[in-house]
Amino acid sequence: MYNDYAELRNELVAGKVSCRDIVEFYLGNIEKGKHLNAFLLVFNDEALKRADEIDAKMKAGKAGRLAGMVIAVKDVLSLKGYTLTCSSKILKNFEALYTATAIQRLLDEDAIIIGKTNCDEFAMGSSNENSAYGNVLNPHDNSRVPGGSSGGSAAAVAADMCMVSLGTDTGGSIRQPAAFCGVAGLKPTYGRISRYGLTAFASSFDSIGPFAKNIHDAALVLEVMAGKDKNDSTSTDHSVDNYSAELDDFDVSKMKVGIISDLDESGLQAEIKLSMNKTIEKLRAKGAEIIPVELPYLKYSIQAYYILTTAEASSNLARYDGARYGVRAKDSAVLEDMYVNSRTEGFGTEVKRRIMLGTYVLSHGYYDAYYKKAQKVRRLIKEDFRYAFTKVDLILAPTTPTTAFRIGEKTSDPLEMYLNDIYTTSSNLSGNPALSVPAGKDESGLPIGLQIIGREFDEAGILRLGNFIMKNS
Repeated sequence: MYNDYAELRNELVAGKVSCRDIVEFYLGNIEKGKHLNAFLLVFNDEALKRADEIDAKMKAGKAGRLAGMVIAVKDVLSLKGYTLTCSSKILKNFEALYTATAIQRLLDEDAIIIGKTNCDEFAMGSSNENSAYGNVLNPHDNSRVPGGSSGGSAAAVAADMCMVSLGTDTGGSIRQPAAFCGVAGLKPTYGRISRYGLTAFASSFDSIGPFAKNIHDAALVLEVMAGKDKNDSTSTDHSVDNYSAELDDFDVSKMKVGIISDLDESGLQAEIKLSMNKTIEKLRAKGAEIIPVELPYLKYSIQAYYILTTAEASSNLARYDGARYGVRAKDSAVLEDMYVNSRTEGFGTEVKRRIMLGTYVLSHGYYDAYYKKAQKVRRLIKEDFRYAFTKVDLILAPTTPTTAFRIGEKTSDPLEMYLNDIYTTSSNLSGNPALSVPAGKDESGLPIGLQIIGREFDEAGILRLGNFIMKNS
């Protein structure tokens, strides 16, 4: 078992283990855990071949910063020469024509990509039950969901099928499955990591980020992926810190940690609340100042999120029409039928629901009442966070209202499913970085996650506090 890349790197340099050994270990675990359905595609031969190449570079002293780190990637990210399905029938057998910038930067530092992970179709979902290729199971309890939409990526790390994985977060799709599966999951500041090569769900919300068993590995991968990309105009040239080297440079006694005083706790599981309180007391005991902060517009975040993201989804998914690429319906008398039939056959229920919602809120007569108003609320939520961060350094909150729920428990009630994102969507609306870290387990042995939210581009701060919480939980 390889739990920390820094330790593994020392063993690689000392010749105690090879990259081939590492890949064979993870391929064995993928085979043992195939019932979890975490992977859609496993690169058996390719990963072993690359391992041999990197072993040669290790011997020559020319290996990159991530040499031997085995990484899985969510199947909404493009990797040239391999299928890119987005867990949808409409892209079955579609082969990517180029590699996403985030993945290429990992490859350039000699990471080994071991496969592509299952997810909710087009990253739309909170349980990984919307994949056209079957549910992913939670490694801690196979009757439970792993969370979504990046459930396969979270499960792969939790089940020790890779060292790190990549997910995407539009409204909590990294943090929520991280909480459910008991691993760390980071949503960086919007624009921190290039979205080039990421299949868009909601372009002004989507963020790429890592899952890992420890904060050091997440920080190191963030360092490599972050930074300006000429192929993505929304990526930022804001300076990238040496996150992994600065984790222990952290004096808790000088921290001002915010607690949201007007947080809706009506559906919050008692054990998560207890874990939160215990963490607060540990921080207070170490000298941290705990300060209540108000975010008055936070209560509108779910409504604003689902109006804006479905509107963007309606626009982004218009390209999947059966005419240019992807699945095309065969029995269509005229062109319009071909469009309708291809989308009807190719898209799943949840994707259709969100396209219709988005088309509705953008339609004539409803644009001002819904879309325009939601954009105004988004600005107010962003301003709430900016004001709160004049008083505190970081904000601590639950990641999810409950621990992992049972498969099928919420599929018949979309509203109940959407409310599972109640604590995560606000950071996507505002663009702030947020990190979920494991913080104990409930009475059923299911992982609990706590969330740390930071100022824009203060990934260093949330990673340091996350590291402290994980080491002291």
